[in-house]
Amino acid sequence: MKRRSGTRINEVFEEDEVNAVLRDNFYGGKKPKRGPAKAKRQKKAEHYDVICISLYKEDLTRLDAMVAKLKKRGHRRVSRSALIRFALDRVDPKDFPRAY
Repeated sequence: MKRRSGTRINEVFEEDEVNAVLRDNFYGGKKPKRGPAKAKRQKKAEHYDVICISLYKEDLTRLDAMVAKLKKRGHRRVSRSALIRFALDRVDPKDFPRAY
């Protein structure tokens, strides 16, 4: 394999340039003044919380099938969350079986 001549790193960059790039970009130098402005923090929504729950895969399959059926009927904005909220509105805790 032939070696390239005249493309050694020392011939391409001056030492001061390399040091400036390393100092500013890799070793925590000053941030550039130009660039996008920082985005303002929006207030966190207080009318809901994002949570994580566990469901059996079979239950998720049933839930997704119900959502798909509702969407076919014209309920375009229905989601898993909407269907679960609907079910919560309809359930009566006194009718809940003891060993479910």
